[in-house]
Amino acid sequence: MNFVNKMEKKFGRYAIHNLMLYLIILYVVGFFIINTNPAFYVRYLSLDAGAILHGQIWRILTYVIYPPSTNIFWLVLASYIYYSLGRTLEQVIGTFRFNLFIFIGILGNVLAAIIIYLLLGETYLLTADNLYMSMLLAMAVTFPDMKFLLFYLIPIPAKWLGCAYGALLVYQFIMGSLASKISIVMALLNFIFYFFMVRRPVQSAKQAKRKVVYQMQQNAASAGPRHRCAVCGRTEKDDPDLEFRFCSKCEGGLEYCKDHLYTHVHVTKGNKEDHHEEN
Repeated sequence: MNFVNKMEKKFGRYAIHNLMLYLIILYVVGFFIINTNPAFYVRYLSLDAGAILHGQIWRILTYVIYPPSTNIFWLVLASYIYYSLGRTLEQVIGTFRFNLFIFIGILGNVLAAIIIYLLLGETYLLTADNLYMSMLLAMAVTFPDMKFLLFYLIPIPAKWLGCAYGALLVYQFIMGSLASKISIVMALLNFIFYFFMVRRPVQSAKQAKRKVVYQMQQNAASAGPRHRCAVCGRTEKDDPDLEFRFCSKCEGGLEYCKDHLYTHVHVTKGNKEDHHEEN
């Protein structure tokens, strides 16, 4: 955590605010490319490790434009969900840490593709799907009781969705090829980073309320009295029901309790005293 704090102090000003919005815009661009000329994406923009190692380094970033769906309806729905998840995480952990989360996920996929290429000689075209699903895992550990509406009808806690996705990853890891195992592990680098170095504890509503009430009580206990009788010196702390009033005939803004409001000696500029005058 200290390492991340130092990085934020040094590079925080370069963080991209509302990064998810730009990623969604890239999705839209990718949607039109895939639906009009998919070969262009494969030849020049996809995550081709061999091409990257031969100098086409722009693919490190351009592969993320591949949309979650080639259907416009599912694209809009997925974009809305991803944007909501991303914006919530950014507000919770901060812009700089969210940028780290996203870019570590992007680079994790790149490293997976390169490792697979070097070890197996295969070109494994990865997309950013696992990157965005890792946001669901991050939400599940941060807001486990947050409800998601499945099919807009059934409320499902985030922790259940996170467990379901985690179980799916375990199944894919066990049953999948070596290339699949490598891609799954590397795709979760950003979630591992988030869990151990970025995640901040989030209080429940009840915990936050108790903390506010306790803080108010502590402040009230440590603060001095607001009212003090100029005659007897009693305050509201001596008797919470005791009433205090200012005297319009006394100079200096003197305040008196109800027992001495009409019986005190007025204090004037000339130090003249009118005993027992009514205020």
